[in-house]
Amino acid sequence: MRSRVPVSRRERPAKPALTRDGIVAVAIAVLRAEGLTKVTMRRLAQELDTGPASLYVYVANTAELHAAVLDELLGDVDLRGAGGWRQRLTGVLTSYTRVLLEYPGLARSALTARPSGEHYLRLVETLLALLDEGGVPAAQAAWGVDVLLQFGTATAAEHATRERPAHAADERDALTRALHGVSPETHPRLRALADSLLAGSPEERMAWCFQMLINGISGTPVP
Repeated sequence: MRSRVPVSRRERPAKPALTRDGIVAVAIAVLRAEGLTKVTMRRLAQELDTGPASLYVYVANTAELHAAVLDELLGDVDLRGAGGWRQRLTGVLTSYTRVLLEYPGLARSALTARPSGEHYLRLVETLLALLDEGGVPAAQAAWGVDVLLQFGTATAAEHATRERPAHAADERDALTRALHGVSPETHPRLRALADSLLAGSPEERMAWCFQMLINGISGTPVP
C-alpha cells in the first residue's frame, strides 16, 4: 500500500491577490444570491479564503463596504433619458430608484450609506447638467440634487420595508373602504377626494413627485 505523500504548501495554487474591486465584486454576488444581511466581513472572508482582518486593509468597515457596493450598482442607472430636460431628469431619477428597488436591503442601507465612487459622481454630474440645462441657478441645483436623490432613496426603502405582496392588496382594499365609508358630515374633504387620494399608478405618482420637486427647486432660492 502506497503511503500518501503530503503536498507542500509551496506546490498549492496561489490565491488571487486581494483587491478592493475584488472584494466589492464578491459582496455583490452574495447580495444578489442571499441579500444584504449576508454581506458581512466574515462571510466575504470565507468566500475569498482569507481572514476578516485582511479585508479591513481595503475596506474600513461594513458601512464603507455597503457604500462601495451601492456605487458599483449605480453603474446600472440609465443616464441618457429622452425628451426635454425635465423628462430626462425624471427618467434618470426613476432609473436610480428602480435600481434600488431591485435590492430591498440595499435600499434601506442607502438611506445612510453615502457613496463617493465614480458611478455616484457621474450620476450627480448628470443631474446637475440637466438642472443647468433647465436654467436652474447653480446654488439651488446643488441643494436640489440632494433632495431628489433622498426622495428616490426613501421611496425605494419604503417599498422594501413594506414588501409583502400577499398583504398589499388587502391593505389597499381596507384603505379604499375606509375612505369611501367616512361620513361627509365629519370628513367632507376625505369623502370628496377619496378617488383622487387613491388614483394613479405607482409609476405615475413617482414621476409626479419628481416633477413637483423639480418645480420647487427651480423656484426656491437658497437662503
